[in-house]
Amino acid sequence: MQKLLNPKFLRNLIISIMVIGLMVMAISGYLTPIFSLSLTPLIGTQSWLAERYSAFKDFSNSPRDMAELRQQNAMLENEVAQLQNQVVALQEELSQSRILEALFDFARINPQYEYLAATVIGREINPFQQYVIIDKGSNHGLRHGMPVVTQKGLVGRIDRVIATAARIQLISDANSVVNVRLQNAKTEAQVDGSITGEISLQLVPQDVDVQVGEVLLTSGLGGTYPPNFFVGQVLTMESRENSMFQTGSVQPMVDFSTLSAVLVVTNFNQVDIKPLLP
Repeated sequence: MQKLLNPKFLRNLIISIMVIGLMVMAISGYLTPIFSLSLTPLIGTQSWLAERYSAFKDFSNSPRDMAELRQQNAMLENEVAQLQNQVVALQEELSQSRILEALFDFARINPQYEYLAATVIGREINPFQQYVIIDKGSNHGLRHGMPVVTQKGLVGRIDRVIATAARIQLISDANSVVNVRLQNAKTEAQVDGSITGEISLQLVPQDVDVQVGEVLLTSGLGGTYPPNFFVGQVLTMESRENSMFQTGSVQPMVDFSTLSAVLVVTNFNQVDIKPLLP
């Protein structure tokens, strides 16, 4: 009995009873609201610290990440540029292949002539002269006066030659004269170039009915060009009173501004008939 009244024993007994009571209340769920209320500030503090740590980490790593992104972006831009260059090169090769195929088709359907294919490598910078330069010359058998064509029609003739290149005088040049025949009107006329590059139809008799769209072909007269090469089409006609001839404007078959490859007729011998003219 004296042992039970010992203060130390009573204190331990009371603590044990309180602990057991708290455990029973916790297991029963009576203390859950109290725990939630007491832990809420701790959880909020932990979340705040986590957010600040994440922001600090992102800030400390951002310079390195930006440098890596810039490097990757530069690499991607370089790859895109290379791919674009490859696409352009392939398109150019395809375009050139189609042009050469068309030239060879023209050569096959006109077997009476011999041809040499050449690439345009230069243009006359003087706006009052109409010339282009090709990459074949006397080393390849080219001579002054040889006619030059494409699959579309007449380009001009070789004006000057060196060993590895030649200059072509276009039919649009001011000093160019081409004797032609009108396909439907069945009459001969003359096509002249000009200092502006425009082509005109000359010496058409007044009594000849020339329609817009009339096709002009080389006549072979004058000995400068072979016959039956397409030259152009009539755009307009003009008949002046008291004039012996009609005149007109001509749209050439060949677009000289985009000329990239040509055929030189190598077995045509130009005939100079000027000494025979009165």
